[in-house]
Amino acid sequence: MKNNLINFQKKIGINFKNQSLLIKGFTHKSYDPLDNNEKLEFLGDRVLGLIISQNLLNFFPADKEGDLDKKLASLVNKNQCAKIANDIRLQDYILLKNSKNNTSVEKKVLSDCLEAIIGCIYLDQGLDVVEKFIIKYWRKYLNNSLISERDSKTKLQEYSLKFHKTLPSYHLIDNKGPRHKPLIKVSVKIKNSKSIVATANSKKQAEQLAAKKLLGILKIK
Repeated sequence: MKNNLINFQKKIGINFKNQSLLIKGFTHKSYDPLDNNEKLEFLGDRVLGLIISQNLLNFFPADKEGDLDKKLASLVNKNQCAKIANDIRLQDYILLKNSKNNTSVEKKVLSDCLEAIIGCIYLDQGLDVVEKFIIKYWRKYLNNSLISERDSKTKLQEYSLKFHKTLPSYHLIDNKGPRHKPLIKVSVKIKNSKSIVATANSKKQAEQLAAKKLLGILKIK
């Protein structure tokens, strides 16, 4: 198990201070009914919900609570967590009773273990490190949520060309924050419109959000 733990920590780029905590994170109740990862899973589930909720507010500031709830549910449900657990190959490390080969681990076990590992990272390394871990492995799914919902820049461009024969004008206003979590502020306007500002963790996202805001003001669906 020791070598497995070293490999796992190298894979995720985190060196645990408390190795026993990490072992507990991988311990299923079938392996040890008394000292297992169930409470860590409970904690990790809450930490994951907090981090994803915060990022959804940044990605979709114009969304209503109900819309954010749906997006959150799609990103933190058991199927999604199991998918990310497979991405990290957690099945190679989980301690299960009478299981020498964990190539076929059921989704719930994988999902619960991922949440337990999130709980471990939070306790061992703190909120900033666990947020980096979550964003690293959820980023493509967050981006897919942004892309699949709509392409507001395209809609605004089509509208501006149709009615004003000009393209929307985007401007970078500010770029601050740490490299791993920048805050990019941009503005957009079209002919006869006000300049609309939005902030996100990338220039592309900020432009999409600014375009969405302007489309809302123009009442364009």
